[in-house]
Amino acid sequence: MIIKASRRSGATQLGLHLLKTENEHVEIHEVRGFVADDILGAFKEAQALAMGTQCKKYLFSVSLNPPQTESVRPEIFETAIDAIEKRLGFEGQPRVIVFHEKEGRRHAHVVWSRIDMETMTAKRVEFFKSKLNELSKQIYLENGWAMPKGFENPNLRDPTSFTLKEWQQAKRVGIDPRELKSAVQDCWKRSDGATAFSNALEERGLYLARGDRRGHVVLTLDGEPFALSRLIDGKSKDVNAKLGDPNQLRSVDETKALIGDKIAPRLSSYIKEAKRMAVNAMKPLIEQRQKLTDAHQSARKEFDAKIKERWDNEQLERSSRTRKGWAGVWDFMTGRYFKVRKQNELEVQFAKERDRTERHGLITSQLKERQDLQANIKTARRREAEQVLALYRDAAKFRRMREGREQVPARVRDKGLDLG
Repeated sequence: MIIKASRRSGATQLGLHLLKTENEHVEIHEVRGFVADDILGAFKEAQALAMGTQCKKYLFSVSLNPPQTESVRPEIFETAIDAIEKRLGFEGQPRVIVFHEKEGRRHAHVVWSRIDMETMTAKRVEFFKSKLNELSKQIYLENGWAMPKGFENPNLRDPTSFTLKEWQQAKRVGIDPRELKSAVQDCWKRSDGATAFSNALEERGLYLARGDRRGHVVLTLDGEPFALSRLIDGKSKDVNAKLGDPNQLRSVDETKALIGDKIAPRLSSYIKEAKRMAVNAMKPLIEQRQKLTDAHQSARKEFDAKIKERWDNEQLERSSRTRKGWAGVWDFMTGRYFKVRKQNELEVQFAKERDRTERHGLITSQLKERQDLQANIKTARRREAEQVLALYRDAAKFRRMREGREQVPARVRDKGLDLG
């Protein structure tokens, strides 16, 4: 599992962060070594203890994130936490363990107090990042999980971490020159002069202009110029004969500005409409997510209540086996008391394991439901984001063209615009 850690201060802030209701489920798994049995109280104790030292960052916070596709039992988390504790020298230190669930992912947070109460000094934590990185790899290997590529090669990373600019570059497409050539030749054949040809081109999203060195050129919506004679497999004198002197046309830069003036204002309304449609498309999924969260929380409360009721009844039954008074003395002398105690201990151990297994089964089934829904949410988000980002990219491009700042590489791109 991925392990991240940091030294922390701000007891109240960290406590509130761990209890945030933006998580769909928050489970306080353990509060150990503190007088208080709640998170905020425990962290305030650590803060008060640190006031007797020179330590400013008196807490050590760790998050443990297993693979989303794996069903990880609490015991696996506990084993990992104990290994972290041993490797960092925190054995016996007060700690808090909290489980969070959000968007179909279950992860854990553990926070230790760094203050040693016997020496009133802070536990030193050196090279913890490299130590935890090694431990993380070890946990993947021990549990047979697929190793993240980032561990195999530090240059590999999840593409979801790209910046907006990187995302746009990755999604950029071009024009298929075969489509371009076919469209221009069709316009050429059904036109009898410069005006008709220019109008036919604009119907296809293309513009006739005066090239810097190539006479007549055709510009795409992206502002890329192509020599007209090459597109129609003709000669410059044939083009001039049909269309006239190219000096009567707008220059490439002037045509780019014209394209920007025509297209840029429209894109603002397109972006607003795309955002509105994206919000409407997400509403049913968001409502479904909230209903699922409420249902899961209700199911867990009901399950915990049933487990507690069963446990109390079983405890009552076990207690009834131990007789009181002279009968109890007789049982002790004859050895019956020890047999009953052994039976009770075995039943308690079995009951605890049974309850933990049943609860883990419930959590696993709920996580599966939530992950299925999250997959749909991610697909919808990605689809809507791609549409909006494409519009933003186009809007920026046409603004640059309008302002004369658009620089287009002098090459023909391979794929892209459908020219009909």
